[in-house]
Amino acid sequence: MTTTGSPRTTIAAIAAEVGVSVPTVSKVLNGRRDVAPDTRARVEATIAKHGYRARRGGSRSETRSRLLDLVFHDHGAPWAVEIIRGVEAVAGPARLGVVLSELGGRHRPPQEWFDDVLARRPLGVILVLSDLDAGQRRQLETRSIPFVVVDTAGEPPPGVPTVGSANWNGGLAATRHLVELGHRRIAVISGPTDVLCSRARIDGYRSALDQAGIPVDPALVRNGDFFVEGGYRHGLDLLSRPDRPTAIFAGSDFQALGVLRAARELGLRIPQDLSVVGYDDLPIVSWIGPPLTTVRQPLYEMAGTAARMVLDLADGIVPDNQRIDLAIELVVRESTAPPPPTL
Repeated sequence: MTTTGSPRTTIAAIAAEVGVSVPTVSKVLNGRRDVAPDTRARVEATIAKHGYRARRGGSRSETRSRLLDLVFHDHGAPWAVEIIRGVEAVAGPARLGVVLSELGGRHRPPQEWFDDVLARRPLGVILVLSDLDAGQRRQLETRSIPFVVVDTAGEPPPGVPTVGSANWNGGLAATRHLVELGHRRIAVISGPTDVLCSRARIDGYRSALDQAGIPVDPALVRNGDFFVEGGYRHGLDLLSRPDRPTAIFAGSDFQALGVLRAARELGLRIPQDLSVVGYDDLPIVSWIGPPLTTVRQPLYEMAGTAARMVLDLADGIVPDNQRIDLAIELVVRESTAPPPPTL
């Protein structure tokens, strides 16, 4: 490895300052686990202090690895397949392999994951619904491993390349569609409160109601986990109320499927008694009965855009816009209709 920055910023200079051997610094840089935690921390701090950065060559053709790391906070999520397809569509023609990792539901990778990545030296990293803290970003930057975040969990810090979609507009479009049909008691079931896209969809929902002059009822605003079980549980609770909603906007298609099951169990017809709108437009929702009205989130395109950004960054091309939000589209099918006249 060579370095950028000051001529004195070398592995040997770092080793001398920390008081360790050159091989020890090299082990830290390469993600080796046979270094004591305290020693690793001191080496990382010195690397950051001097602005050390490895240089791997002028283009990706000169890199050591032909791999992309694709990291999910939870690859059991139903939309994960669309993300994988989008990344593969770019990686395949570029003759790159894709390594899948899963964080067990966490939104920030543990150090063990970093050690594995540093040992692999991938061309780049794509993180899905995950964040990196400042120290973790620095670890990738000092090794010249570019990274892009897809649908970041939190507000992305300046300088972090991010690809998402217009989640606020999605919430607005879904709710406005229900309002235009005549609904006034509209519930929303979204994802976790600590996830940015979840909050943005609820904000869009609130804005649509506000524009229509409809007060937001806090009892009709629910947070779940984007999965079927959460939609079913909240759906049962909402639809068992004496003042039940006439429409539900679900923050994911799978949450909407849970709502549909809850409605069937309670003897409610879709859309005659209850209108339901989902989010994502996964392939399955056009085949269920009735076909689901939903907000199309361009997951495949988001993943492909992120993969192309990583390839550009590996070639030294910095994108003009490091925050890209792709457009959403409301897809109206048969699960929405005007409310029943008695409610």
